[in-house]
This record gives sequence, C-alpha cells and structure tokens, in this order.
Amino acid sequence: MTFGRRITQAPGAGDTTDRDAAPVPSDGAAPPSDGIAHAEALPQGTLSRSDMFLRIRAAVFSSLNVSAAVLRTRDQVEEDLCALVADICQRDRLMVPVVEQAQMVQELLNDMFGVGPIEPLLEDETVTDILVNGPDQVYVERHGRLELTPLKFRDNTHVTNVAQRIAASIGRRVDESSPMVDARLPDGSRVNVVLPPLALKGTYISIRKFARRSITFHRMVGQGNLSQAMARVLEIACTSRCNILISGGTGSGKTTLMNALSRSIDPRERIVTIEDAAELQLQQPHVVSMETRPPNIEGTGAIDQRGLVRNALRMRPDRIILGEVRGAEAFDVLQAMNTGHDGSMTTIHANSARDALTRLESMVLMAVGSLPLPLIRRQIAGALHLVVHLDRMRDGVRRVTSITEVTGMEGDILISQDLFTFDYDPTAYGDEVHGRFACTGMRPAFTPRAQYYALDRQLMEWMRE
Repeated sequence: MTFGRRITQAPGAGDTTDRDAAPVPSDGAAPPSDGIAHAEALPQGTLSRSDMFLRIRAAVFSSLNVSAAVLRTRDQVEEDLCALVADICQRDRLMVPVVEQAQMVQELLNDMFGVGPIEPLLEDETVTDILVNGPDQVYVERHGRLELTPLKFRDNTHVTNVAQRIAASIGRRVDESSPMVDARLPDGSRVNVVLPPLALKGTYISIRKFARRSITFHRMVGQGNLSQAMARVLEIACTSRCNILISGGTGSGKTTLMNALSRSIDPRERIVTIEDAAELQLQQPHVVSMETRPPNIEGTGAIDQRGLVRNALRMRPDRIILGEVRGAEAFDVLQAMNTGHDGSMTTIHANSARDALTRLESMVLMAVGSLPLPLIRRQIAGALHLVVHLDRMRDGVRRVTSITEVTGMEGDILISQDLFTFDYDPTAYGDEVHGRFACTGMRPAFTPRAQYYALDRQLMEWMRE
C-alpha cells in the first residue's frame, strides 16, 4: 500500500482517466472532481451517504496503489482497506458508523475485484439474469419474471470500466472499435456487453448466471419443467446414444436441459464440448472443452465454431456437444453425427420442433449452397433422432412442450412424430399456465437402439405412462 502521491490505477478499477490525472493536495484530501466537489461544498452535517462514500472513495484511491493492490487477493486488500477507511473517517471527522464503514469497504472491493454494485446479485440464488441498461437501470429475472432493482452505477464510465474488466479477464477486449463482446465471469456466468455508440443509453451488460446447484431431471420434474415419463425417456435416449437437438427461444432453458441430459452419459466416454462462451457443466471425468476466439485488433486470428468442430473430429471424441448451432457449422455437426459420433447434442433457437428442422436446413445451405434440399434433408434424417423443444411460458416457467422423433423421409419430405406434448388448458387463462404433459403412445423409432443397450422394456413402460 502506497500513501501520499496518487498512483494511476489499473483499467476498470475505479476512477475515470480525468480523475486519475488530477493532482493530490498535500494534505491528503480528495482530488477535485465532478462528484467530490459537490460533496466537499456541503457542510459535514448535511452530507448524504452517497456524498460521504464518494469522498471516502476518492481519498482511498488517491492514497492506495491500486495497480499493486489488484495483484493481491481480495481478502488481503480488505484488511488494509478497513484500516484506511477508518483513518479517513477520523481525519476528515466524518460521522460514519463502523457497520457503514464495513459496507463501504465491500463496495470498494466490488469496484476493484468484482462487478461493482451488482455484485450482491451474483450471490442471490433466486436471480437467474442480471440486465444493466446503462448506469441508472438494473433489472433482474426472478422465477421467470423481470423486476427493477434500486441498484445504480455512479455513471456510464463506471459501467464501462466493469464491462472492460470482465472482458479483459478472459483475454477479450471491448471498446469503441469493438463495441460488442461475449465473455464470462470467474464462476462461469455468461456475459454480453454492448458499448456506445451501438448502445444509445449507456453501456449494456447482460449476465446469464451460472447455476451453482447441479441441475438434475429429478429437480426439473419437481419444478414442473417436464414429467417423470419424459425425463426417463430422455435419459434412455441419451444412454442409447441418440443424437439430440434441443430447440427453444432465448432463456427457455436449453443449456439447462443439456446439462441434465449429460448426466446420463457413460463416464468412460470421451466428450468434446464446443461453445462461444463456456457454460456447460458436465459431470464426467473425461471432458475436453473448447471455446471460440474472436478476431484480434487487426481483425485476424478468429477461430469460429466450424473450425473447432472440424478439429474435434481429429481428437477421437465419443460424443461432440456443441453449445449452440447458429451457422455453417451445422453441416459439420451433421457430418459428425453421421460418421460414428452417436450421442452428440446441440441446441438451436427456434419456435417449434418443425421450425428447428427448417432452420437447420437453412444453416446447412449457408455452408454448402450447392447441395440440393432433398439431400440435406436426408442428411438430417440420418443424423438426428430427437428434437426436444422448450418454451418459457407466460407464467415464467420453462417447460418441455414437445419431444419429437425424426423417423425418416417420405419422398422429399422429412417425417417426424411426437412422443410427448404439453397440452395447456385454454379455458384456465391467468397468471399461471395450466395444462398437462401427455404421452402420444407412439412406439419410438429408436426402440431397436434402446434394445441394443437392454433398455427397450423400460422405454416401452415409460411410453405407456
């Protein structure tokens, strides 16, 4: 810890560049700046909590060698900050209770090591999404519904600093020349950042939180996401090495379902995962995870999902799990599924199982436009066994609304059949969606595959539920 002369702090650790350049008065008082000048102009008896925090914060960062502090652990810096904040309060005769001082220390640590004022939301297990719309609007999703929180950032520079620190932690950058980035937090939470001038109301940060509790089918059944029979049929399909496409809208629970499905994979298998931002939570011991790389500042060096899928085929995988198919890599995934890598899985954004198959056709055409559509459909029919579709319904609950089997071709048309559906009750309209998970009673076309794994009897029993 260095006292006296102000040390320029690490990017994203606190003040803006203008504040860093401000000289420090010889008496150790806070340097003049927009937020502090107002606080010092007020008599001490009328200082608000926010004004006192700004005053203490400026004094801390003028005395603390932040560049050196960020190289230490949070716990190591916390002890020094507690003493420093107490000294500043005593020196400037600020009437701040000890409990309030401790809270201010935590806010300072969140600025230096965490994500600023939204750090407590990461610890809240009821929050699934955190949406920052500039410095003055922070929304969260709880139980499938959005709500506005009272949390705010100091200004847009504060939001930008936090966003840049998140991106830099995984070797990515976000600035005016590259104003969009996908990143992740140390706990695995997925982050998307959009900076001005693309963002019109300040920097936007969207965080999809990493589920700390492992997701199982047992838990999903208890939450009403699917029925017990649907869960068991999906487990049998995964164990029987069926190729599965999971479809749904944004935030419908596709990755959650894939994590639950992966628990049925034999631990002796070698799994290669490919994602834009790693968020899969596989429990098997032999998992090889790969992540795409964006272009560098010169616009070169990017590695996309298609390149990783092609490379994965040379890594002797038993299964390939692609986080999301969204482009030309669809062709390579189908090739992998058709060449001995049974049991592979991926997700796709779509409004229904039929739309998912149509989108897959379009993506393959993007990769190989010379292929006739009937041939592409035959590739899909030969590769895919199941399409599992999810919806986030109006009551906020994510439900598996259909399990659809791709059974083959009839002429030039893909043929499919529903094994399970969710039938909602249109007469019971309200905040809560009422309905039931229904089994169609159709004999699954993958029954011979289940028989190979001695699971055909179990499969037929659950299809009668």
